Amino acid sequence: MIREILLGTNNRHKTAEISRLLETLPILLRDLTEFPNIPPVEEDGKTLLENSRKKANTYGALSSLPCLADDTGLEVEALNGEPGVYSARYAGEDCSYLDNCDKILKSLGEGSNRKAVFKTVITFYDPASKEILVAEGIVEGEITRELRGRNGFGYDPVFYVKEAGKTFAEMTLEEKNKISHRARAVMKMKELLAERYIKG
Repeated sequence: MIREILLGTNNRHKTAEISRLLETLPILLRDLTEFPNIPPVEEDGKTLLENSRKKANTYGALSSLPCLADDTGLEVEALNGEPGVYSARYAGEDCSYLDNCDKILKSLGEGSNRKAVFKTVITFYDPASKEILVAEGIVEGEITRELRGRNGFGYDPVFYVKEAGKTFAEMTLEEKNKISHRARAVMKMKELLAERYIKG
């Protein structure tokens, strides 16, 4: 039996990443581009978990479909953990990925401490059973001094992963999906779904 699950995003890059990771499960993954009448959720939570849960609960209720929704934050040590929960709009409302990357680089300047952590929290909510599942993924890295690579999205061109020797934007999707914060969270969620939802 194939189960439909809504992915609470309009970001096709994110849909592609997560779909690839979940492709072995008997699910049909849809996203918000198929539901133009569902308005975007205001991400006003103080934590990644709060935003993730709010999106999953709201989109699940409005679509009547089980929903997976994530929130991701980049935490830069020298910037006291910024941009954190405001990562998507760090350079202002309606800013571009490049705007955000430029602001990070300018904020750090020539500073030597460029340690950073990427975190993803993903929540699953089933409006029928009210079941909630949560998983988190973390990857450590550092901020580069210039944009590097053309793949990916978001802060990928400035987030350097030491163990891989390259930025996320210099990796293929397959390479990124082996080590990224989102991939780690999704793979944990995949196990939870297989154990507690798919077989249920």
